Amino acid sequence: MRAIVAGQGLDGARDRDDGFSMRRAPHQNVATVLVDPAAQRELELDLIARDLWLWPVATAPVSLDGPRQAFQIRRRMIEAKRGEWDDANTWEPAWISFGESWYVADEPLPWAAHAALWQVLAGHQDNVRYRKWVGGIPRLHVPRERVS
Repeated sequence: MRAIVAGQGLDGARDRDDGFSMRRAPHQNVATVLVDPAAQRELELDLIARDLWLWPVATAPVSLDGPRQAFQIRRRMIEAKRGEWDDANTWEPAWISFGESWYVADEPLPWAAHAALWQVLAGHQDNVRYRKWVGGIPRLHVPRERVS
């Protein structure tokens, strides 16, 4: 068990005011989706145009055992819908992260980012299954445009 030291938060960072912090460890905001492999490329292109990034769980750089994690996520998502998503039994679980343009300093992710994501996913509703919910995973390296 980890002790909380006075003046440090749960993530070990010092808090500015009262010495205690409830901040979580650095993370990447993501939506977890199931994607029909035949439509993945088209979805990815639509997402990239809005600075949103698709990361297949099985090959994501933060997955320690990607194929197993993908299997578990797929199974959990499908079982939660009790037959409603059975057509997605062979689809790929993926995380969709938000690019730099959506963040302003240390502010929380704006609702406009969520709205943009749900709009793209609604346009692919026949090939994507998702809940309107964003979770957190360890930080991903999001590709950046080179400026010369």
